[in-house]
Amino acid sequence: MPALTISAGFSDAERPLAARLYWQAFKGKLGPVMRPTARALAFFETILDPRFALVARDDKGVLLGLAGFKTAEGALTGGSLGDLCRAYGWIGGTWRGLVLSVLERDLAADTLLMDGIFVSEVARGQGVGTALLSAIKDEARARGLSCVRLDVIDTNPRARALYEREGFVACGTEDTGPFRYIFGFKTSTKMVYRLP
Repeated sequence: MPALTISAGFSDAERPLAARLYWQAFKGKLGPVMRPTARALAFFETILDPRFALVARDDKGVLLGLAGFKTAEGALTGGSLGDLCRAYGWIGGTWRGLVLSVLERDLAADTLLMDGIFVSEVARGQGVGTALLSAIKDEARARGLSCVRLDVIDTNPRARALYEREGFVACGTEDTGPFRYIFGFKTSTKMVYRLP
């Protein structure tokens, strides 16, 4: 495992890289709605909120991965309908907003909701994701919360295996219904880690 530091947030200079890593991780799920790629990257570069991110960097300070979370105050990917319309135009932003609303998840008072975790391709398999999950647990603990929740889609068994190794337990599955043809996955499993 490379020497890692985990810290809160990312700089404005790191925004383009954070957006590229986010898109790289989630374009399979979001691509049909968010393409073309150039607009998606511009949108995510604008809306990713560093206040709701924990970032892994190597010993040279290069961003290797990021774990986002959602609270009552906001989220890593907390863009508005206005942000979508600025990136895609009024019509394009409106229909995208309606379709994306299907993916919204409710907050629970005692739970830190993960809002995506992604690692650079060159750093995968080196413990970066595990370190970010550990940092997310620490963030929940520091906020006085009792658990961390995430959702994993059925087409990402590698991520689910990581979450299970890290103590997350499946506690419900949601079917996407007809939206499976848009997002490319049939089910999403809710997983929870209860803090000791």
